[in-house]
Amino acid sequence: MTIPYDDGLRARIRGHLAGHGRRAVTDPSRRHAAVAVVLVDSEVGEDRVDPAPVDEWNAGRPRPAAGLDGRMVDVSGGAAFLLCRRASRLSSHSAQWALPGGRLDPGEDAVDAALRELDEEVGIRLAESAVLGLLDDYATRSGYVITPVVIWGGGRLEPRPAPDEVVAVYRVGLHQLQRDDSPRFIAIPESPRPVVQIPLGNDLIHAPTGAVLLQLRWLGLEGRHDPVNELEQPVFAWK
Repeated sequence: MTIPYDDGLRARIRGHLAGHGRRAVTDPSRRHAAVAVVLVDSEVGEDRVDPAPVDEWNAGRPRPAAGLDGRMVDVSGGAAFLLCRRASRLSSHSAQWALPGGRLDPGEDAVDAALRELDEEVGIRLAESAVLGLLDDYATRSGYVITPVVIWGGGRLEPRPAPDEVVAVYRVGLHQLQRDDSPRFIAIPESPRPVVQIPLGNDLIHAPTGAVLLQLRWLGLEGRHDPVNELEQPVFAWK
């Protein structure tokens, strides 16, 4: 069942975020980045043709699992968030799934950076008044602290991806975060921490994006305050 994109949802998410004791990471040795978790409206079936060309979305990487080809199809409908496929030509984290975002510029806070990156990467400009609140910080293996900023888009919006950074932008229904097979946790020999996987479409979304999306479900939709900062990234994302 899809989730209606309405004032009730906006009030529920805002209230859950406001009542949460946010877990912040204060480590001056780490670089600070922010991502925009943009909530928009979507229609069922509008994503049945994958807009990312095969040579870009695959980028030579292995299939995520048996029966999965990495395509983000059949995920839209009702309240949704914007998910980007990064360009394969990027020097780091190429062809991976990501939320719009990047490092903070001098003098910026996380909200400023998330709104700026949203404009630069996907061509959507929103005011600070659209911000519903912040999720917990997530410290990455590559030396960043990521602050997720939850933003109410106010409608469908029409992304215009910057081709040097983003191959395609998808509207992924929030109901997809509540699939019966989600979340998944696997063990790896390189770490005692469980690796989180969020099944979406024909792919698996890993941390840090997967951790952010899991807290969007747990806290934003369900009001659960469970931490996600100890969930591990797969080894391919450690660099």
